[in-house]
Amino acid sequence: MPSKKQAKISSDMARVISEILFSEAKDELLKTITITGCRVSRDLSYAKVYFTSLSNLDHKTLEREVNEASSFIRGELSERMDLRHTPILEFVYDESIEYANKIENIIKEMKEK
Repeated sequence: MPSKKQAKISSDMARVISEILFSEAKDELLKTITITGCRVSRDLSYAKVYFTSLSNLDHKTLEREVNEASSFIRGELSERMDLRHTPILEFVYDESIEYANKIENIIKEMKEK
């Protein structure tokens, strides 16, 4: 269970990364990304950033493209957040929304029968 400090930093990082992608990114693909969450390690050296996208690219390609831009995002993050050390960022595609939609469709089909 994350501490209050971890939870606060995680939520702040998710918000700031969203702002960076929206306002600073020159790549249009990065502007299609929505940050859904962030988890920071206990020692604040590593962060997993979860995202979704409206792009038609497959998940692995999206992850690769976003992770290639992670050094740029990390640099911008270090300027905007008051942290002693900026965590290393790993972007992971969040499949929970698609999973929830599948479950919802299955339930609708069952109700119709």
